[in-house]
Amino acid sequence: MDSMDASALWQRYQDWLYYHEGLDFYLDISRMRFDSSQIAALEPRFEKAFQDMAALEAGAIANPDENRMVGHYWLRNPEVAPTQEIKEEISHNLEAIAAFVQKVHAGEIKPPNAPKFTDVLSIGIGGSALGPQFVADALAANHPPMQVHFMDNTDPEGMDRLFARIGDRLKSTLVITISKSGGTPESRNGMLEAKSAYEKAGMTFGPHAVAITMVGSKLYQVAQDESWLATFAMYDWVGGRTSELSAVGLLPAALQGIDAQAMLAGAREMDHATRVASLRQNPAALLALAWYIAGNGKGEKDMVVLPYKDSLLLFSRYLQQLVMESLGKQYDLDGKPVFQGIAVYGNKGSTDQHAYVQQLRDGVANFFLTFIEVLKDRTRESIDVEPGVTSGDYLSGLLQGSRQALYENNRDSITLTIPEVTPHHVGALIALYERAVGFYASLVNINAYHQPGVEAGKKAAADVLSLQSKLVEILANAPAAMPIADLAAKAGIPDQVETIYKIVRHLAANGRAKLEGDRGKVSDLQVSR
Repeated sequence: MDSMDASALWQRYQDWLYYHEGLDFYLDISRMRFDSSQIAALEPRFEKAFQDMAALEAGAIANPDENRMVGHYWLRNPEVAPTQEIKEEISHNLEAIAAFVQKVHAGEIKPPNAPKFTDVLSIGIGGSALGPQFVADALAANHPPMQVHFMDNTDPEGMDRLFARIGDRLKSTLVITISKSGGTPESRNGMLEAKSAYEKAGMTFGPHAVAITMVGSKLYQVAQDESWLATFAMYDWVGGRTSELSAVGLLPAALQGIDAQAMLAGAREMDHATRVASLRQNPAALLALAWYIAGNGKGEKDMVVLPYKDSLLLFSRYLQQLVMESLGKQYDLDGKPVFQGIAVYGNKGSTDQHAYVQQLRDGVANFFLTFIEVLKDRTRESIDVEPGVTSGDYLSGLLQGSRQALYENNRDSITLTIPEVTPHHVGALIALYERAVGFYASLVNINAYHQPGVEAGKKAAADVLSLQSKLVEILANAPAAMPIADLAAKAGIPDQVETIYKIVRHLAANGRAKLEGDRGKVSDLQVSR
């Protein structure tokens, strides 16, 4: 790069750098290749996006498929909620969370067989797990008042490993089950497995249990019937992937000693910044602009997220759901097939210097990067690993070097900089990306707040389980073993032999059916109960 190139890039950096003084936050999109004509062409779309987001916050039906408002912004500032009832609901829930946490930490709320709760087991799936996990990894102290564990799948062996790690501390573990409807299978299964673990240990589950759910849900009723310790509200106007700053994320965070109020304050401050109806003065709009131009408005390039800080390792996983579930849509709001979305993946720097940065620089150019830089290295003084150079200097140098080397080979990048990883700044990051997703969805005319693909997968799974029940009944009444094809015919679905084979193979592996014959010749297998 010659001196003129460097000079031009320095000017472009100054022209496009966004800085927020209150958050000490920087956003640099200067290494994304776009020009003034592209900006001009997108201005009308951004004017509409600003209007759409204002309407959403004012209580418009932003999720037309489900006829719902979308109100995660109200969670950190109840005063902007559209009704007095919603304002009071949010405020009451926040007060109830704070009071409950204070009593748990003080030992006023305690388990029957221990002086205090020592651990938290948070049971949830998707947004009910990814947000709390990210926050715990980013912000929990080395020696928090309560250790947190997450059950975020319906894998029995994973559950067994988790209970083994908790061990004797089960008696002093507070179990939080998170499910909006109360019918989410993964959360329900985890709750039932936890309840079974307590019963096997000779303990009653209720005095250890808390629910986060909608009032009147199946889970709410279970909590009432079994006298659980507490129930905290979820709302139909908050989706799972935008629920981290509701009870879903705030309760487990506060129990770990994380300053939940500071997270809310950071999000509130970023919300204020991202309401500005000016592209150049709005960091979320600038992010949406960069995403749109990078992928030609069609998600043609993946988003690689590289935080150069160990504590932000899980941020890319959190963003994966927020971005991909929100933007990955087959149809736009007019019912037109559009197949939208942006694929998100990432790990951390400088680990990726020794992993996939090689391909990012020299391989397929099907991505753009987001570097996340944290200015403060550590709380204590650093040693020199070389004369005048610390470990943190190396980390910073590797980030800057990667940014430059990638740009020189026509790989675009965004750089987001915060001073340190604090609850305030984590709340701001969450709010920034929530708003960026909303802007981008408006630009491409999709509904960011439903998930029909996820619902289709759940329905297909339910159909498989219903078929399994039917097969078990047939096998229980069968006089002898039968070929897989005969079982399919008996079930009335001869064209679904493959599905039936996979069901009985799983049953056989767990001692609930028998398969006889050469496993390599599926057509010759005989199945019995």
